[in-house]
Amino acid sequence: MAEIILKADHLKKIFVSGKKSTTAVDDVSFELVRGECLGIVGESGSGKSTIARMLTHLEGVTEGKIFLKGKDITHVGGKALRNIYQDMQMVFQMPMESFDPRRTLGDGIGESLRNMGITRAETRKRVENLLERCGLDKEYADRYPHQVSGGQCQRAAIARALAVSPEILICDEATSALDVTVQKQILELLIELKQKENLSFLLICHDLALVQEFCDRVLVLYHGKTVECGTPDEIINHPKMEYTKKLIDSVL
Repeated sequence: MAEIILKADHLKKIFVSGKKSTTAVDDVSFELVRGECLGIVGESGSGKSTIARMLTHLEGVTEGKIFLKGKDITHVGGKALRNIYQDMQMVFQMPMESFDPRRTLGDGIGESLRNMGITRAETRKRVENLLERCGLDKEYADRYPHQVSGGQCQRAAIARALAVSPEILICDEATSALDVTVQKQILELLIELKQKENLSFLLICHDLALVQEFCDRVLVLYHGKTVECGTPDEIINHPKMEYTKKLIDSVL
């Protein structure tokens, strides 16, 4: 039986501003099986990124629970949270903004390794290896974010996420800020990583063509709620809900 590596159980997120409250995520549940890619799609404001931020503890959970490899991680902190980041890493939409502009890419990629007590020499060696695994020459370790293209910076961001050997990569619109040719290259890299390293992926995305090519299952969100879940072919070729049909028609 396939191992459930990540589980969201009735997740809810309410943002409060003064007297006004907004429900961004409303009773969303899903499971991610080891080695699979689950796509989460929906229009802007549907709650996709909020879910990713709750899973990685960048946002607190209002209601519900999150389980990682069977353990409840909903409200963990401190050392337990650091352990979570060894299992689960996130790749963000804007790669340039995710790196410190005053530090080289190599510094950014190697930070988590140095924090684990690995020597500078060994860290450098691993950083160069990570860059090469992600299709960049090792010399990119000495470049600053502003000295590389968006696609190169996103490859470096993926290398940084891989530094701690995570089991899950959460990609939050990781290709949407890149042009079509570079998007394809990044997607090919992700597919290669999935096949070679048995990584599990959560792909937050609005590009249904990308989802169809990369994902095993798809969750469709509308106003923070799950409206449909199935394989990419089921969702795209045989949508059951009117919202899903409109979403597909708007992009295909």
